[in-house]
Amino acid sequence: MDSTIRKLGRLAAMLGFVGLSVLVPVAFSESGSVLEVGKFSAEQEGAGPPDGWKPLTFKKIERHTAYELIKDGDAVVVKATSEAASSGLTREIRINPQEYPIVQWRWKVANVFKKGDVTKKEGDDYPARLYITFEYNPDKVGIFEKAKYETARLLYGQYPPIGAINYIWESKAPKGTVVPNPYTDRARMIVVESGAERLNQWVSEERNLYEDYKKAFGEDPPMISGVAIMTDTDNTGETATAYYGDIVFRMATN
Repeated sequence: MDSTIRKLGRLAAMLGFVGLSVLVPVAFSESGSVLEVGKFSAEQEGAGPPDGWKPLTFKKIERHTAYELIKDGDAVVVKATSEAASSGLTREIRINPQEYPIVQWRWKVANVFKKGDVTKKEGDDYPARLYITFEYNPDKVGIFEKAKYETARLLYGQYPPIGAINYIWESKAPKGTVVPNPYTDRARMIVVESGAERLNQWVSEERNLYEDYKKAFGEDPPMISGVAIMTDTDNTGETATAYYGDIVFRMATN
């Protein structure tokens, strides 16, 4: 199989898009300036996956990270516990990043990894990460790339995402580092937090996803196709505990 098609398949698999249903626009009841994509604080403690979210697992990885809704202080959040394991929670959702370029979330981690390394496959583990995927747009690729995406669609049942941004809490790389994922150059890793300085405390984040995509890939982003959270330790064989608070997308303020 062509290496590009293998990479497309790997990207689809690692982001949980193989075998999922066709994406449809989601109706939001929030005010027009804010989209509450992960309103975990409105969930019931101890319940199943948050509303609109589903497990993200991988065929070749038998051990899965455990996710549960717990009360932390005054709010319900998602707690992730991983022991040499990998899985996530994902939500299929369609958002225009030109209209909603700002993504905000908060997270907390209990530890970082001794073997973590964002540049290597064997170090491609993070105590916390936020995935954002972007849907395939035939207008953004050449004729040969189109043919490869069509082949991938026949193999995997739908088009893989054209790319992904990973906001990560890294172990060693400096904040602000932006590198391709060691498994596929169609995913970019952006180090938002790094090291142990802010362990065991809630950290609020805000990123201009639109600008991050442009800097990472050199072009305007297509539609957002999905959002996922993930705590994984399968490559390093270590353990991690992390917590995820609400995730929202906002219009830019002038």
